[in-house]
Amino acid sequence: MITDLLIDGMLSGTGVRDAAAGGYVAPDAIGLSAKLVADIAGWQRRYEEAHFAGFPANAVALLDDEGLAIASRVRGELSDRSIGYFSNGRMERLA
Repeated sequence: MITDLLIDGMLSGTGVRDAAAGGYVAPDAIGLSAKLVADIAGWQRRYEEAHFAGFPANAVALLDDEGLAIASRVRGELSDRSIGYFSNGRMERLA
């Protein structure tokens, strides 16, 4: 299955990457709930802080757990899309 969207904490991103077309998309532009959009924004800010701190292993583990949970919530709201997760701290796809 081809992944449509990746939840991704990249420093310059939005938290949601278009895996098929490339680039990032605004979470509020793809039909996500206001609560989920706010949660993605908060998670993205914390991922940026971890970036500037040199990606401490404990912070990356917590952020990736949260990111995987966000990916699951996005799947629930966008059931017609394939959703994955990319760990920017580990530089590998986890889901």
